[in-house]
Amino acid sequence: MSDRNGAIIRVEHLTAGYEKVVVLNDLTFKVYRGEIFFILGGSGSGKSTLMKNMIGLYRPATGAVLIDERDIAAAEGDDRLETLRLFGVMYQNGALFGSMTLLENIRLPLEEWTDLPSEAMEVIARMKLQLVGLTGFEYHMPSELSGGMQKRAALARAMALDPQLLFLDEPTSGLDPVLSADLDRLILRLSKTLGITFVVVSHALSSIYSIADRVIMLDTDTKTIIAEGRPQELRGHSNEVVRNFLNPQSADQTG
Repeated sequence: MSDRNGAIIRVEHLTAGYEKVVVLNDLTFKVYRGEIFFILGGSGSGKSTLMKNMIGLYRPATGAVLIDERDIAAAEGDDRLETLRLFGVMYQNGALFGSMTLLENIRLPLEEWTDLPSEAMEVIARMKLQLVGLTGFEYHMPSELSGGMQKRAALARAMALDPQLLFLDEPTSGLDPVLSADLDRLILRLSKTLGITFVVVSHALSSIYSIADRVIMLDTDTKTIIAEGRPQELRGHSNEVVRNFLNPQSADQTG
């Protein structure tokens, strides 16, 4: 995607880690409005650390994450609250509250962040469940749902405040290929119809090739980005780690 679409996220010279251990070193990249952007990498490459820095859970050691030109780590008070409202997060395990119905789960961000009347919150929550194909399940408990339905409910909750941007952490983890493909199609539809920007942490090749507009790949050894671009174009990358990640069958044949 070109600059004319505008960057909704700019990561600038980000170095991050835990105490004195550096996990990511001097990362710089952009995420453009309306694209589906994947963060790839092997185990221990820092994918989750990067996401946690991007959503403001951690503060970078150096550098900055700007969301809609706002530095999320530096923002304080009302500015921080306004920045946090720009995006929603869907965690790997769904993180639904087991003691609440789906409708109550979706209403929760509205109750916490808005002063809307209860009737309006109910209407919005129902609309979000309808968007993800869960009409009729409003009063079900999370434990009564399949894994795929729980993921959809978590996505609905992440959209409760109409964010411009959604962060998804391993959204298809634990799903069979059919349910994974269904969730990918839902993400693609939401991107196209609502213009939502998605940042997805994943290692699922089927998802990467079917819905990703662009990807970056993190490397455990160098702690940096070793590839950036369209996944189809990176298959023949000069770096063997990148090639083997995106072409696992060829790696098996040569290994």
